[in-house]
Amino acid sequence: MLRQRRAAASAALAIGVLAASVLGFAAPASAHVTVNPREATQGSYARVAFRAPNESDTASTTKIEVTLPEDAPIASVSVMPVPGWEVSVERRTVSPPLEMHGSQVSEVVSKITWTAGPDAAVKPGQFQEFPVSLGPLPKTDRLVFKALQTYSDGNVVRWIEEPPADGGEEPEHPAPVLKLAAAPAESPSPQASEPAAAAGGAGEDSSSDRWWGIAGLIAGLAGLVLGGLALVRAQRVAASAGQSSKGA
Repeated sequence: MLRQRRAAASAALAIGVLAASVLGFAAPASAHVTVNPREATQGSYARVAFRAPNESDTASTTKIEVTLPEDAPIASVSVMPVPGWEVSVERRTVSPPLEMHGSQVSEVVSKITWTAGPDAAVKPGQFQEFPVSLGPLPKTDRLVFKALQTYSDGNVVRWIEEPPADGGEEPEHPAPVLKLAAAPAESPSPQASEPAAAAGGAGEDSSSDRWWGIAGLIAGLAGLVLGGLALVRAQRVAASAGQSSKGA
């Protein structure tokens, strides 16, 4: 019985060690810098946040650098202040310029860097989000943002590896990816000219009917006036004839 208990305890210990090892290796793989939400619509504006979990057990994250894709420039990029963090923006010239609301944009944001101030670093077991507004989003299926994560011990993790093809294995240090869906096709509107023509025809018929009604009213009034005048005239003639017969 004692041997069986010892064997069971050894087996449980081995399983625990194996599980801890598996979980220990799996956790860092999922704790990379990401962009959230992970999908937006082409041609629209989007508010996204770069989420940076701290992977180290002993050091804090002190800097996040995000490089915007060079092959898909974005005309408008603005950042939301993050308490305790200083932000700096680098720009580059694009040729040909981008169109935005009827204006030409020849300079776009190429890189954003957030640096932690005193007591603002992301400590072990924590994460921080860095919000950004982007738009209009280009007509491409995805945007790949390469990111660098700097720790207080000087270690730099480079989240710059391109995403795999469908079904491929995720790289060790994947770059944040924003998928872009095509804008919904506009539903074909009813033939505008036909309703307009129909409306125009209805208006013409209504106007014509109105004029005919007015003409009929005028004719009726004229008939009443003429009838009244004829009646007065007939009464006068009758009165004149009666006076003539009395005199004779």
